[in-house]
Amino acid sequence: MSASSHPSKVYSASRIETPRKRGDFTTDPRVLIIAGISVVVATGGVAAAVVLLKLIRLVTNFAYFGQFTLADLKLENSPLGLWAVAIPVVGALIVGLMARYGSEKIRGHGIPEAIEAILLGRSRLDAKVAILKPLSSAVVIGTGGPFGAEGPIIMTGGAVGSLIAQMLPVSDNERKTLLVAGAAAGMTAVFGTPIAAIMLAVELLLFEWTPRSFIPVSVAAVVAAVERHYLQMPSPIFPFTGSVDTSFIQLGAWLLIGVLSGLLSGLLTQLVYACEDMFLKLPIHWMWWPLFGGLVVGIGGLIEPQALGVGYDNIAGMLQGNVLISAALLLLVVKAIIWSVSLGSGTSGGVLAPLLIMGGAMGTVLSGYLPPASPGFWALLAMAATMGGTMRSPLTATFFAVELTGNTHVLLPLIAACGAAHAFTVLVLRRSILTEKVARRGHHLTREYRVDPFALTRVREVMTTAVETVPATMTLHAAARFFTDPKTTHPSFPVVDPNGRVLGIVDPPAVLRWRRAGKHRTTTLAQLLTGTKVTSAFPDEYLESLADRLSLANVAHLPVISRDDSRLIGYIGWKDLMRVRAKQQTEETQRTTFFRIGPSAPNDKSG
Repeated sequence: MSASSHPSKVYSASRIETPRKRGDFTTDPRVLIIAGISVVVATGGVAAAVVLLKLIRLVTNFAYFGQFTLADLKLENSPLGLWAVAIPVVGALIVGLMARYGSEKIRGHGIPEAIEAILLGRSRLDAKVAILKPLSSAVVIGTGGPFGAEGPIIMTGGAVGSLIAQMLPVSDNERKTLLVAGAAAGMTAVFGTPIAAIMLAVELLLFEWTPRSFIPVSVAAVVAAVERHYLQMPSPIFPFTGSVDTSFIQLGAWLLIGVLSGLLSGLLTQLVYACEDMFLKLPIHWMWWPLFGGLVVGIGGLIEPQALGVGYDNIAGMLQGNVLISAALLLLVVKAIIWSVSLGSGTSGGVLAPLLIMGGAMGTVLSGYLPPASPGFWALLAMAATMGGTMRSPLTATFFAVELTGNTHVLLPLIAACGAAHAFTVLVLRRSILTEKVARRGHHLTREYRVDPFALTRVREVMTTAVETVPATMTLHAAARFFTDPKTTHPSFPVVDPNGRVLGIVDPPAVLRWRRAGKHRTTTLAQLLTGTKVTSAFPDEYLESLADRLSLANVAHLPVISRDDSRLIGYIGWKDLMRVRAKQQTEETQRTTFFRIGPSAPNDKSG
């Protein structure tokens, strides 16, 4: 029998609580209400995305051309010349002031901040974030920052969902769902990729795989896609009609692109945080850091103007095969430097578009050394694999590339390359570019979802069958002597009647409480336990529901009774439950010892 400590509560057999019936899912009809609210959240996310995209263009035209217009003017045609170096510096200064005196949460690329709000902040974001995040991102990107709009809009859409949820009587989990629904709607509005937005929610933001969250998020993404259509936003935004033959030679090339993209992902991640560490050593307030990042961006813009801004034209050009290898190499180097330095300085901007550009540039450079394929094919594969490897979200990256291009024929090469990149980064890097920032703030998270062993193990597999009991006829005086006897080693005992049925559980605190209450020493335990309820377990139920019952009843042990005649057949406690996890880990370690590479102890590479 388990020897862990036992609270002082006692229970009798006057009412036996039975576990609830189990099903595949625990979701109830309330999910339909949350799905209905997600329609409103989706509309708010789409509106925020549209406003952000127009703000970026407005700021760009005003900063580089002095025109207050929404026309599609190209940065490389700016008449500023060398003065263009100052534009990113001014934009960075504005954002530094906004972060210092507005909200520090606008710093960074948005997704780590959303993760932190979900895991640590009960999914609560304030109105400042909803307003300042798109404004700061518009200023940074509009003044040449080498970022995309997706990270900020994910944060902004999430803030919209969180604000709406905070006005309603919803739980923390429902608030999280609405936050992620807003983020998915925002991403869908920017790129027209509802499936990828849903996958991003599942792989990165929800930290669960349940209908209660999946259904509302799916509704939000689909509604956003429909609303985007009515706004006449292009879809797909980067059409690609190329294809490739399927062969083992091609498969080897797909995997090679995946591994090289994983290597690029690792280098970019290390470069970003090396720059952040460098800025941390500066003897000045973080508000001024973006100034230095802006200066590097400005100089990089003089070398390669195509590296500035969101760079969607670069993605389109590479997919069409219109970018020269030399130009792609220059774009890759300049973009990587200015993006890493600027992001490390703590400014506001996204990572998805830059990853696509840098991955695509690498694919363009390598295309001359790989098997023949349609123009832009290798660039597309490297784009998706670099994104998937860096974010540790291979399914998101795969569907993202398919929806961006409208080409389902490249699905097989995409999943091969993204899977290879994912394998490389998971094995080589401890954390991703997204979770590293959260970890640096002192919070570890894991992104591995698996079935809880409690949901697979029944009570009879771990319960103690040789149960020591005390008779219901034992008097209070005899119970006091029994518990003070040095030979008594267990902290609690089931009280059973002559038929073997459990009347309750007795322990020293209960005996002491009865003595203080003036109960007569000759009163039997059966009399003392009359009128109270007993919480019990059945041998065929799963530990998942049992753990909940132990917690709700605030007890350390439960009697296990037969469903047929309610007779005592076992005893189970927290210590028995904890052995299940230890046993599973031990068995897994023993099974994998022969093929293990490196230390046998569990590592911390699950970010």
